[in-house]
Amino acid sequence: MRRFTLSLVGLSCAIALSGCALPAPPPRAGAPPAGLTRIRLPMSYIPNVQFAPFYVAVERGYFAEAGIEIEFDYSFETDGVKLVAAGDLPFAVVSGEQVVLARAQGLPIKYFVQWYRRFPIAIFSLKERNITKPEDLKGKTVGVPGFFGATYVGWRAFLDAHGLSEGDINVQEIGFTQAAAVQQGKVDAAVGYIVNEPIVLEANGFAVNVFRVGDQVDMVANGLITNEKTIEENPALVRSMARAVLRGIRDALADPDAAMRISAKFVEGLQPDDPIQKRVLQATIELMRGEPLGASTAAAWEKTQDVLLKMGQVRTKLDVDAYFTNAFLP
Repeated sequence: MRRFTLSLVGLSCAIALSGCALPAPPPRAGAPPAGLTRIRLPMSYIPNVQFAPFYVAVERGYFAEAGIEIEFDYSFETDGVKLVAAGDLPFAVVSGEQVVLARAQGLPIKYFVQWYRRFPIAIFSLKERNITKPEDLKGKTVGVPGFFGATYVGWRAFLDAHGLSEGDINVQEIGFTQAAAVQQGKVDAAVGYIVNEPIVLEANGFAVNVFRVGDQVDMVANGLITNEKTIEENPALVRSMARAVLRGIRDALADPDAAMRISAKFVEGLQPDDPIQKRVLQATIELMRGEPLGASTAAAWEKTQDVLLKMGQVRTKLDVDAYFTNAFLP
C-alpha cells in the first residue's frame, strides 16, 4: 500500500478524510410528517459511518414507526449534555464519563441505551518502536489530545490498571494530531479512538501495536442520554427511542454491507466500497457486540466513577443508580 506523510490535521479530518470540512446540516424547514415528533439529536461528531445504526434506523423506518423524525445535529458532546440537562432537547449521544461529570455538577441527565459495549479508546504506536506491553511505555513520550475527555479518562484508567503513573511517562498535549505525531516520530505513542487513528495509520502502510483500554478496564462507553423530566413526563418517548436505536444496531451487526450502503446516503463523499471506511465500520461493529444490547451495568458505572474520583475530576461518590437506567430497553 502506498505510504505518505499524514498532515497535522484534527481528529475529524483523519477519520472522515474528504468529509472533514463538512458543516452541520441546516435544520429542516416545515413541520414533521403528521403523527411524528421531530427530535434533534446531538451526535458529538461529524457525519460518519460510525453512526451506521442510526442511519439504518432512519432508512428502514424504525424511528418513524416509533413516532419520531430524527434530525442529526453534529455538534460537540458537551453541548448535547447541556441542552439535554436544560430540557431543551430530550436526547443526545455522549460517552459514559460525561454522565458522571454532569451528575457531579447536579445536572439531571440519565443514560438509558449503551451503544458501544466496550470503551473505544486505545494507546497505539508504530511497531518499529517495539512497545509490546504496557511496561514498555515507561520513559517514553506519549501524546494525548488534551487533559480532558474520553481519551484522557481512558488513558488514566489504562495506567491505573497496569500499576503505572504519569510520572513514569513523558505525557504531552498534542491536540488532535495523534496519527501524524506517531507517524512522524514526534511521540513514541499516542492515545486516540480504536475506530480512528490506528486504522488510518494501518491503511496507509504503517504497522502498529495497539493497547485497547476496553480490553483492560470495563468502563461505560458511548450511548444515549435523556433527562429526568422526559423520563417522568414522557416515558413512552424514551422507550420508543431506545427500541428504534437498538433495531438499527441489530441490523448493522447482522448486515454490515447494507449498513455501509445506507450510511453512504447520509455521509457526503462516503463510497460504499471505501476500504478504510469499511474498516472503520467493522471496528465500530466490534465495539457494539454483546448481549443484552443496550444494557449497561452497575459495575461498569462504579469503575467509571472510581477512575474519575482518582483523577480528581469528581469529588463525591454517588450511588450509580443516579447515572443510568435499563428500564426502557425492550
